[in-house]
Amino acid sequence: MRLFNFVAYQIGWFACVLGAAHGLWWLGPAVVLPLAAVHVWFARHRQSALLMLLAVTLTGSAFDQALLSAGWVQYPSSPWPASVLPVWMAALWLSFATTLNVSTRWLRNHPVYAAALGAIGGLLAYAGGARLGAMTWLPDRPMAVVLCLGFGLLVPLQFKIAARFDGFGE
Repeated sequence: MRLFNFVAYQIGWFACVLGAAHGLWWLGPAVVLPLAAVHVWFARHRQSALLMLLAVTLTGSAFDQALLSAGWVQYPSSPWPASVLPVWMAALWLSFATTLNVSTRWLRNHPVYAAALGAIGGLLAYAGGARLGAMTWLPDRPMAVVLCLGFGLLVPLQFKIAARFDGFGE
């Protein structure tokens, strides 16, 4: 299950980012939603799993919306107004949320590692998304610091949410 979960996340990430980069904003959500449904289906406690997915998706999307509202990022291929976070970005968070109680569960009790994963992984995800053409961002030191600090705080918080609403636990 862990390997499937990790691979599904990677598929979801690439579907979201490459879809957006090629004007196919709907591709990521079309791939991620069924994968999230499978995730909930295999959960021991489906309602908890669903609540966790929703909470993590909303907190992550709120952070990305703040970056967008501040003018630090732009999503050129979004069919929504430029001031609204594209749905494929929310799908990225949904896909990430599926990993928190499965393939990255071990980080739950290691907040320093979770913060490091968030700081480094968030920065690399943004850099990769920009490099692939899904978005533009201000790749300067202040933006890198904001991303590292923001994701470094956000990801441990999301692990706490995942622990609270653990649909895969006993």
